[in-house]
Formats: sequence, C-alpha cells, structure tokens
Amino acid sequence: MTTLPPPPVPPHPSTGTTPSPPPSPGTGARCPVTSAPALYGPELDGDSLPAFYEQLRREHGPVAPVAIAPGIQAWLVLGHRELLRLTREEQDFSHDPRRWTLLREGRVPADSPIMPMVGWRPALLYTDGQQHRRMRTAVSDALAGINGHELRRSVRTAAERLIASFAERREADLVPHYARKLPLMVVTGLLGLDDRTGQQLVQAIAGMAAANADSVNASRRMGAILAALIEEKRRRPGSDVTSALLHHPARLTDEEVLHNLVVMFVAGNQTTVNWIATTLRILLCDPAFRSSLSGGHLSVDDALDLVLWRHPPTQNFPARYATRDLRFGGQDVRAGDMLLLGLAGANQDPEVLPADGVPVTGNRSHLAFGAGPHTCPAQDPARLITRTAVDTIRHRLPDLELAVPESELEWIKSPWSKGLAALPVRFTDPQLPQQHVPPA
Repeated sequence: MTTLPPPPVPPHPSTGTTPSPPPSPGTGARCPVTSAPALYGPELDGDSLPAFYEQLRREHGPVAPVAIAPGIQAWLVLGHRELLRLTREEQDFSHDPRRWTLLREGRVPADSPIMPMVGWRPALLYTDGQQHRRMRTAVSDALAGINGHELRRSVRTAAERLIASFAERREADLVPHYARKLPLMVVTGLLGLDDRTGQQLVQAIAGMAAANADSVNASRRMGAILAALIEEKRRRPGSDVTSALLHHPARLTDEEVLHNLVVMFVAGNQTTVNWIATTLRILLCDPAFRSSLSGGHLSVDDALDLVLWRHPPTQNFPARYATRDLRFGGQDVRAGDMLLLGLAGANQDPEVLPADGVPVTGNRSHLAFGAGPHTCPAQDPARLITRTAVDTIRHRLPDLELAVPESELEWIKSPWSKGLAALPVRFTDPQLPQQHVPPA
C-alpha cells in the first residue's frame, strides 16, 4: 500500500463534478465575513483561549466568524444548544468536506497546514448516514473487544515503569516523561505496533496536529507507518484493534482501515495526553481541588469530568459543512460554509452553566467528546487510561509538587487542542513497588 498523501480534492458528493478552477484575482471567494479573528498563531495559547472565546461570544453571539489559516475562514460554534444541533442534524450539516465551498472553488492550497485535518478521507469522521454507521459499527466493535481489566493492568504497569525511570532523579517533566509516553505504550500495543514504531507514529501525529509547514510531511509519515501495519496484520492477524477492523463483517477495505486508524489514533492519543497532563496540572496548582480529591469529597472520575468541563483536551474540532442556506445562531450561513465545533467555548456557555459558573460534580453533559451520531467511540478506553495514569502517580509520588511557578507553564500552539508543552515537577519520597525501587 502506498503512503498517505495529503487528502486530495475529490468530486463533490452530490454533483459528482470536480472543483472549478480558482477564480481570477479580484473575484473574491464567498466567506462568512471579509475579515475574521484568527484562530491560529503564537498569540493564542492555553491561557488566552478562554478570553478569546468569550470575546467572540460577546461580539458575535453563539456562532462566530474565525480564520483558521491565512485566507481561510469558517464559523466557530460556541453555543451549547447550537453545537448540539450542529452535531445532530445531518440533513443541515454534513461531515463531508467535499461540500466545502472554498475547497471546491480551489481556494485552499494543497499544502495548507489544515488540509491533513479537514481533507476528505474514507473514514467514519467524514461520512454521513449509512456509510458512517457501517464504519462506526466496525470501530465500535473493535474497541469493545478491549478487555478493560487487562487494559487497566497494562496501564498501571506501564505507569509504574515510567515513574521508576525518573524516580531516582527526584524530578521530571511529566509531559514528555509521563503523559506523552504512557498512552503511546498502551495504545500502540492495542493497535499491534511495537514501541519504536509507535513512537514514530506519535511524532508524526503531533506534527500533523501542530498545523504548521511540516504538517503535510507528517501526514505522509503517519500514512506510511499505518500502511505497513495493515499489510502485516493482513498476513498475520493478532488480538489487536487493527486485526479486528480488518476482519470485521463490515468488510472495510485496507484504505478504510488505514484512515479509520488515523481518526482513532489522532483523536485518542493526543487527547489522552492532554487530559492526563491537564488533570495533573490542576492537582498541582489548585490546593482546594487536590484536597477534595485526597479527602474523598471528589472521586478521580469527578476530577476528570471537571477537567473536561473547564479545560477540554480538544478545544475545537473540524468540521461540518452546511448543506443549504440557513439562519443559524444569529448568522446567515450559506451552503458549503465550514462550521467548527467549538467544544471548549460551548462548555462555558453561560446558558448551561450554573450561576457561579462552576459545573455540578458528576455532570457529564459537557461536549468534550462531541455529541450526536459522531460522539467519540473511544471515550471509555481513554477515560480508563487517564484515570489509571492519574491515580497511579498520585499514589506513587504523594509529595509531588510543581517545580516552577504556574505562570511559567507553556502551552502547545494549536487551533485544535489545548495541551501543556511541559509540566516540570519535583518530589522526595517515591512509593514504588519493590521491583521498581531505585537505588539509594
């Protein structure tokens, strides 16, 4: 199988016609507005994004115009009610990017950093109706075949091994040394990859999600790794998710398996990394939060849900495409316009939060995993991995503390996800199992 190139510009799903040539200079592509706030660039990081969303809400309401790359504009859906409608009403909002006006008009450069994220692929994320149900059944069944007890055991074993690797130093950066490595060790095993190849895959995915000049090359590297994996599992199937997809009654093609693995791994790995790191950051920086957890007033699952409300690992998610002209969230949306799922903004919609702005403990009506038919199918294994990762490090490093002022923590720069670039910590008394006790 060939490597995965940047997604092509395929025929329009309803007309079957290929995109028209780019309009001549001066004609202007149809965009939501002539100028829109930029949802990209070094000015926007994890600390400034919440204020940015609220400014958009004040100025434009629940649906706001944004630019996601130079010259490429879309609607960002910030209202909780509006986002539910966006995700549930497929007759008005399609998942198929071949409907996107800017793409059909040739207005999106083939090497645009957003193309690996929004270009059409034969995967459940880009399909509607029966085709989506066929692929989702295969993916859901493959994930349902994961043994939860074995997964928890493997996560705990991997977590303790990682903690032991830096325990002797009495300091660590929990993003590269723990949060980023742990899902890799677990998920690549679920896919049937060895550790070294899994590391290469995660690096390629991180490069793709960064939405920069190397994103297209990163997409190709990712495709090459997954293509080789599929070829191997066709010859020698095993008890892994890749083999389950290849041999499911839905009869997915190798190309469909490859692209659904992309969707599963991109959504699952980086989201889980961010979820782990952000939860640990709050435990280290919020004494009341940590005390409530240690005192039994909050469970680890309560803590994880509060993180999903306040700091969802995926901030914004592409995309839906209007199937007709309509009035939506106070805006005149045209057929073919792109709409982004503003998950973080919708979670902070004043219309759904209590008067004090603090989500009720145990409330899982957040939109961190999306909603409707396309709700994330991997949220249960992701929660199990995150819960076990947080619980293990809390018990093994009980005196863990932040090694720098909270104001010095840096965030990755991405329009899609909110994750820490680093989380330096120190500790003095690691409580490891006997086989992992470091030398004095």
